[in-house]
This record gives sequence, structure tokens and C-alpha cells, in this order.
Amino acid sequence: MKTLKEARAVFHEKFGTLRTSPQKILTIAGDNRVTCKPVFAARSVPSYHAAAMDGFAVRAEDTFSAAPERPLRLKISGHIMPVNTGDPIPTDTNAVIMIEHCRIIDNDNIEISKSAYPWENVRKVGEDIVATQLIIPGNRRLTPYDIGALLAAGVYEIEVYSLPKALIIPTGSELVPFTEKTKNELEPGRIIDFNSTVLSALAKRAGAKPVIHQIIKDNLEELVLALDNAIDKDFDLIVINAGSSAGTRDYTMEAINRLGKVFVHGITIMPGKPTIIGEIRGKPVIGNPGYPVSAIISFEQFAIPFIAQLMGQSELRSDKIWVETGRKLFSKLGMEEFIRIALGEVNNRIIAIPLTRGAGVITSLTRADGIIRIPQEIEGINEGEKTKAVLLRAEQPLSKNILMIGSHDNVIDIIANALKYKKDGFNLSSSHVGSLGGIMAIKKGRAHLAGSHLLDIDTGGYNKGYITRYLKNIPIRLINLVHREQGLIIPKGNPKKITGINDLVRQDITFINRQAGSGTRVLFDEQLREHKIDAKKINGYNNDEYTHMGVGVNVLSGAADAGMGIFAAAKALGLDFIPVTTERYDLIIPENIFNDLRIRAILDIISEPDFQKQILSLGGYDIKDTGKIMGIWDGKSFL
Repeated sequence: MKTLKEARAVFHEKFGTLRTSPQKILTIAGDNRVTCKPVFAARSVPSYHAAAMDGFAVRAEDTFSAAPERPLRLKISGHIMPVNTGDPIPTDTNAVIMIEHCRIIDNDNIEISKSAYPWENVRKVGEDIVATQLIIPGNRRLTPYDIGALLAAGVYEIEVYSLPKALIIPTGSELVPFTEKTKNELEPGRIIDFNSTVLSALAKRAGAKPVIHQIIKDNLEELVLALDNAIDKDFDLIVINAGSSAGTRDYTMEAINRLGKVFVHGITIMPGKPTIIGEIRGKPVIGNPGYPVSAIISFEQFAIPFIAQLMGQSELRSDKIWVETGRKLFSKLGMEEFIRIALGEVNNRIIAIPLTRGAGVITSLTRADGIIRIPQEIEGINEGEKTKAVLLRAEQPLSKNILMIGSHDNVIDIIANALKYKKDGFNLSSSHVGSLGGIMAIKKGRAHLAGSHLLDIDTGGYNKGYITRYLKNIPIRLINLVHREQGLIIPKGNPKKITGINDLVRQDITFINRQAGSGTRVLFDEQLREHKIDAKKINGYNNDEYTHMGVGVNVLSGAADAGMGIFAAAKALGLDFIPVTTERYDLIIPENIFNDLRIRAILDIISEPDFQKQILSLGGYDIKDTGKIMGIWDGKSFL
């Protein structure tokens, strides 16, 4: 007799490295399949500037004088055209006036009662997905949302794990197969073999291709022959149902021992106690009890996790849980909202971090762990408030999720993907709210780690000044991830001949900024101070994005002529780059979880030579201090 934990440890030790072989399939057939490798976007979504509302496409600068009390008459022409939601907007327009603010006077003229700002009511190229962007990591069970995102991103063929094949062998002289005859003429003492159907359905739901063997009577030689014939076929798992106990007609253990070896016979669970775990010629064989509930419990504890493991997956979790909100969730009165969230267990609390909203942002569903429903009679849920979340994915225990909040960097995507291939099955969810937002999440105990590259203007160093200011009495370790090149991302070929920061004040240049609180915004403001440039003179200073790739897409689409960002983003999008400075990007990790297995997994990854080579291949990175402790803060001073 072994405990369930001991029995599962034996099973994992013997069979924990087994995987099915990869195969290529059409994306449209990918629902519930598991990716073998990361999948990257082949094209941007949208691939053209698209109207987000019904109305008229206009040049925003032509509408600035319009107001409800002073409607503006415009002549319908090449740069004032009617559009419906989703239509491409004409190349010489940059905004859409909603139809509610338009009055059609005749075939040639309209009157508008509201002005537009540039790119209002327009979905810009790459607003949802950017070409070359990681869409789906490896070892991910695909959902219908994932299929939609992949097709939208121009990915029509994917590489997935082959479906595991499970053979279910029903045993028992009392069993009869289900047929039209047996359902009406079942003799006393005979039983319809329904266990095999139940186990087959469970296997199919877990992602396997189940096959039900013909019924084997209570005869040792027949069972040995059936096993011997089956074991050399392409089955990944064999489950013998019934005959696993120690009665006079229970032959499962003896049959396995004759051809292979039994590792476990009897587990301290009720029901399910007589379960057998064995091996025949390298393949796992499970002997299931015959009682239906016992059979199901045994199957769920061993067969289903093994099927998941064969495709690089972890175990199932519950459908609904209580969570604590990591940020305030705003909602409109009168509207029931479904907020997509990332989840993680931090300091024994399940923290929910909202993901990007928007009806067209399908990637918010591919990244989501769950959904919080906000009733129509309230305006939102306060930060730190407890609420229930509906889980979207059942393959990942929340205790294995890692929440990272703070500054965005492309290296984070590589870490997230690398974690998927580690035996512990950890999952990294990141929320890009800027470096200062990450520090505040650490202060409130709502993240495992934060990414930060905040420049201390007084010292010229990074992050320490902000840690001493905001993380009093919270011991942390500061670990370097990378040094990276920051500069101006500009169009390929540099058509406007931009040479540096000083050119940003030119009237013919539109700039795209990063959000307030981000390290890049702090760095850019310091550059303006050094060059004695008034931010008010920069066209677009107050227009911001939350990621470097977002900045790059604005430049790629023509919405901006330049933006501050990292070289890796420019390279990924085929844009030019003007270096401005090299900065340090660090990980801020609370001391109380520094030795947590989840944190150690990340630190192990960033120290691996192959991983560091991958970072260097992105361009614009220096790994001279990667993994190095840059400071230990005891809550009062740096040691």
C-alpha cells in the first residue's frame, strides 16, 4: 500500500519524460490540440488602418473647428468618405467621425457637430497583433480564441503533439458489450460494459484517442495474450479495467508481472484502493478497479494526468475560485462586463490582474486565465476586493502561475516560453503597467516580481533610488536581466532624416511616447532636460503606448514618425533605430520569495547559455550582468 502522493511519484519517476511525437496540422483543426513550439504572427492585425465605427473618414485637422453649437459643413471628397465598421479608411484620412455626429445634407455635403483628433475611432495597423509577435507559446492547449488569433495573424498550419493513444481493456466474464440486443435482453448476472465507455470519454476529453478492446473473460492466459499483442502496437497507455484486486478471478497483477513489472499494488484512497501501476516493455500499464466510482477516481488520478503530460500539459483545476483584484476594475453602470484576467498565487492569495480590454483584442482571451463578471448595477470592483472568477483554462494549477508586473521587455516573452518546457510546468503572466507600477505592485504584495529600468537622475544609477523611496521595510533583491539599447525608433530608410532628440521639435515630425510611470518615459524626459527641450514643443508628446512593440507599430503604420523604445522592437518590425543610451533593466524580487521554486526557475533560465544566446540574437542587448545581484535592500538600506 502506498499513499496517493507516493504512487504518483513512482508513476512520474518511471514515465515522467514520455511525450508523443510532433505532427503538422491545419490551424482550423487545432482546437484542444497542444503546441510543440511557439507560434509567431505572420502578419499584423489589423493589416490595414480600419474604421472602428460607422461614419465618415476624415482628416482630423479639417474638423478642429466643429462643435455642437457650431456645426462644420464639409464636402464629400477623397479625404471625406463614408465608411462602415471594419472598412479600410482612405490613405489620406486619419480619423472617423461617428455617424451620430454627422448630418448628410445632400449627395455632396455633410455637416459634423464634433471635431476629431488624429486616429480617433480608427484601429491602426497592428493594434491587436504585430507581425513577428509571439502569439501562442509552446506546450499550450489551444482554445477557440487561440485558433481565431492564429488565423487572424496569418498562421494556417501549426505543429502540435500527436494525440496520445490509450487502449482500454475491459475484463470480466459477466460483461457484455452494448448492442441493441443486449440492452433489451440482458440475462441475470450479466452487466453492460459501461466502464469502458466512461473511461474512453474521459480519455477523449483529456485529449487522447481512446480505443476499446474487446472484452476479455476472467482468464489469465487470455489476458496475457491480449496484453502481449497490444503492447507492441502504437499505444501510449494501456488501462486494464477490473481484476485489479486480490480475488480468485483477479488476474491483472499476475498478467502484468508475467510480461513486465508491477511497481504499485494498492493505494490509500477510497474508493480506488486496488489500483495497480506497472510497466511492460517501456509502456505504462494501469490496473483499474472494477467498481465504477473507483475506476473513475483511479483513472482521473493517473491516466488523465499522464495523457496531459504526454502533450506537455499539467493537471486540471477547479472551475471557479475567489480572487483578490490587483488593480481597480472599472465598469459602466448598466453594463455587465466580462473582464479578462491573469491569475497567480502571491503570499497565499490568488491575485487577479486585468488584461487589455476591447471587443477586437482577441489576444486578451489567449492570455487570460479567467474572467471576472461585473454586474450591471455596480461601477466596478475596488483594488484588493475579493470576488469570484470563472476559470478559462483547466490545465494549469494557479500555484504554478507567476505574476510579473512592471516594465515591458521582449525578453519576458522568451522567459515565458522557456518556462513552458521546464518539468515544473510554471507559467509566467506579465502585466505591462510601467516600472513604477511594478514597484507599487511589489509594495502591495500583489506580484511575485517586477521589471524596472527607472533612471535615478541624481545618481545616474537605476532603480535603487525608487526602491528606497517606495519600498521601505520591504526587503528585496535587485537582479539584472539585461542591459539594453534605448533610442529613437524610426521608419525604414529614415525618410524625414531624423538625426536625434533635437529633431523631435520639428513641426513635420509626430512623436509617440510611452506612458507616464514607465522607465522609458523617465529616460526620455531626462534626455529632454539634458538637451534643454520643452516637451510642449514635441508634437505627440502626450500620445502614449504601453509597450515597445506598440511604439514600433505606431511608427510602422505611419501614425508616428518616431518613438522612444528598444532596439529589439525596431529590429523585430524591420524599422531603423537611432541609439540614444544603454540602460539597465532589472528584476525586483521580494526577499521572502527569493528562494521560491517559481523564482528559482526564472533565475535558472536567465543563467542558461542557450537562453542568453537567444537574447543576443534579438539585437540591442548586453548580458554582461544577466543574473547578477545588483543590490540587496533590507528595507532600510542597501547592503
